[in-house]
Amino acid sequence: MTTVFVLFQTDVHRTRASRVFFGIFSTEVKAIDHAKENGLYRHDAEVVIIECEIDKFSEV
Repeated sequence: MTTVFVLFQTDVHRTRASRVFFGIFSTEVKAIDHAKENGLYRHDAEVVIIECEIDKFSEV
C-alpha cells in the first residue's frame, strides 16, 4: 500500500468544519516543511497532518 500525508489547517479546537486543505505529500517531513514555509503554524490555528493509504475508501 502507498501512504500519503494530507495537510490541513484548523482552528485551535481542531474542528472538522474549520479544516482548510493545503495539500497531499509523499512524506510527513515534506508536509511539515510546506506548513512552515507558508506560515501555517500560528497562535490562532493548528496544523493537522493525516496519514492515509491511497485507493482506500474511508472518512478522513
